[in-house]
Amino acid sequence: MNPDVVTIGLGYIGLPTSALMASKGLQVHGVDVNPEVVKTINKGKIHIIEMDLEEAVAKAVKAGNLITDIKPVAADTYLIVVPTPFKGNHEPDTSYVEAATRAVLPFLKEGDLYIIESTSPIGTTEKMMELIFRERPELKGEIYLAYCPERVLPGNVMYELVHNDRVIGGVDEASTEKATAFYKQFVNGELHATNARTAEMCKLTENSSRDVQIAFANELSLICDKADINVWELIRLANKHPRVNILQPGCGVGGHCIAVDPYFITSDFPLESQIIGKAREINNYKSFWVAEQITKARHAFQLKHGRPPAIALMGLAFKPNIDDLRESPAKYIVQKVLQEAHDETYFIVEPNIEDHQVFKITNYKEAINNADIVAILVAHKEFKELEFTEEQMVLDYCGVRHN
Repeated sequence: MNPDVVTIGLGYIGLPTSALMASKGLQVHGVDVNPEVVKTINKGKIHIIEMDLEEAVAKAVKAGNLITDIKPVAADTYLIVVPTPFKGNHEPDTSYVEAATRAVLPFLKEGDLYIIESTSPIGTTEKMMELIFRERPELKGEIYLAYCPERVLPGNVMYELVHNDRVIGGVDEASTEKATAFYKQFVNGELHATNARTAEMCKLTENSSRDVQIAFANELSLICDKADINVWELIRLANKHPRVNILQPGCGVGGHCIAVDPYFITSDFPLESQIIGKAREINNYKSFWVAEQITKARHAFQLKHGRPPAIALMGLAFKPNIDDLRESPAKYIVQKVLQEAHDETYFIVEPNIEDHQVFKITNYKEAINNADIVAILVAHKEFKELEFTEEQMVLDYCGVRHN
């Protein structure tokens, strides 16, 4: 018996989505190119950290509703949930989406539903439709194709997959209706119908908007540093205005959405996306600036004390309380600081991972007890309870000591 759904890609979105569908009684066949990922999931275990995910996967596997493999099989619905990385000068690379599409191409039949969830440049769904009909012309007018981007918060994915609204855009009205009926099986949030191009642009717009707002906060932090103003107090006071809601600055912007999606717009529309492009520059510069500030602090300490300092670099993840390091500004900062290292001692801290293939991970309490300079890069919950000595130089780039 064929499964109801084949999910291509079992990462931070594909696996939770597969587990959720399986929990609603759908038979799900998950596919990933990594054999270790497949083996782990088939044991009812998970390879990523996400609240409530391991329990959902364990139940789905035990019930027989979730099976994973390195190859797809025939089904009624195909979900493409693979990465869309960069190539060249921040140009989106849709080769993974194309490879996933080619993988399911032999199995497509009349009445099937094909959905892309991967963040994609405008027109990607139509390009995949052209590929499918070029290779399988007999399917033209016989299958349904749509785009439905995820819009979840890492660390709360299992809840938000169910309760968040979704935007669903088909290549035609019938495809939109078919995809909407599919998501109604496991999404409680409102389902908003549109066309594929608008749905693609909607995902890019949401994250570009966030990037622009964060850039404003980060730019304020740079101005306030020169003006000798506490940016955290400034934003708190400005937000007392009934129509002002400034976000909190940080050491940059990371993750596989906000730090990436704006480039999907600027790559295709460079002249029209001036604010979006400048926001990306500001947020990237903030990470460079933070690394430079840590290096300056190192020099100042050595001049004052006549010895190299011990420096704790607190956090590697792209946001608090997760293990996801994708496009992380904190990771970039650590790399840049270490590139300019001399005789000083460094403690690299990330409480959400046990080890890293490049950095030696130190327990955060040990790092604080031995550090002369503490640079807080990510506002992990563990860091909010820390106490520092008067002798320690604390560089707080994410407001842990001000909120």
